[in-house]
Amino acid sequence: MEIYSWCIMTNHIHLIFRSVDGQKAETILGDLKRFTSNKIVKAIGDNPQESRKEWMLSEFAKAAVKSSNIKHLQFWRHDNKPIEFWSNKVIDEKINYVHNNPVEEGLVARPEDYIYSSARDYSGEKGILENVVVIK
Repeated sequence: MEIYSWCIMTNHIHLIFRSVDGQKAETILGDLKRFTSNKIVKAIGDNPQESRKEWMLSEFAKAAVKSSNIKHLQFWRHDNKPIEFWSNKVIDEKINYVHNNPVEEGLVARPEDYIYSSARDYSGEKGILENVVVIK
């Protein structure tokens, strides 16, 4: 996966990416969700300072019961909204949309002020992730 743009919000995440080895977007997202859900659930469970640990793990367990393919704990929802980009204009529009999410939610005044996004990388500043591919 080569990530071009990203933004982690309080209840969802946006990614603009491409496959580097020809895998389908659904396969890449499935792998990403499996890997990250295991890491996040483990981090929650292992953190003695997390005051909401029992409640969160209980909610993940309830969600898993409603799912046909999750056995224990479900962190991510099953629905994704992948969009295939067909032009540079659409790519630019979607990158701006991703980066403006925190502004629209009233979390920051400027996209580059939100640290959990690639907006800083696009503004010429250094973001928190290594090796983000900036489209110019």
